[in-house]
Amino acid sequence: MRKNKCTGCKCRFLADQLISLPAGKFHTYTCAAEYGKAKSDKIRERAIKAKAKKEKAKHTKAKKELKDNDRSFQLKKTQDIFNKYVRLRDNGLPCISCARTDEEIDYSGVGGKWDCGHYKTRGAYPELRFDERNAHRQCKKCNGGSGKYSRAGRSVKEGYDIGLLERVGQEVFDWLNGPHEPKKYTLEDLKELQVLYKHKIKELENAS
Repeated sequence: MRKNKCTGCKCRFLADQLISLPAGKFHTYTCAAEYGKAKSDKIRERAIKAKAKKEKAKHTKAKKELKDNDRSFQLKKTQDIFNKYVRLRDNGLPCISCARTDEEIDYSGVGGKWDCGHYKTRGAYPELRFDERNAHRQCKKCNGGSGKYSRAGRSVKEGYDIGLLERVGQEVFDWLNGPHEPKKYTLEDLKELQVLYKHKIKELENAS
């Protein structure tokens, strides 16, 4: 005689041994109750996961919106992108301060050998922090202020003066050392700079 499968335990029983219920056919009411409970637990579990996913998405969106409107965050993000561009732009050039090359620098610390070194510091001259003439590839030790790593015993600042003058010429050198209009970058300014320097980075990477 043909046997049918119990909806709950999936075992096969004779047709007259099964109980027909809205949820299916079961060999006992206990099996039907266990099946119902398991199904309810799965539905509840899916609902909890769906709610958690929705809450996570909501939190992520709120966090992104907060960062999008956080000037400090956007300023740091823009600086990171700009610094990367300067390091790529000057790839192959020696350190602006000590004139050492990749081969001459022995450094195995975090972040590699090279930084983006600002001639006029970002803190004292925020209006020049994203000026390409004011930023050049600089070895980590010079950028950290280690005077003994500069040219021929000169200070890092003296070495930067020499390297910068050689690289940009007297006119730009004098301009950098002259007075400048104060500048406070808005959120819109920063986001525009991010787009600009991401594009410049891409061009340099594609050309290499």
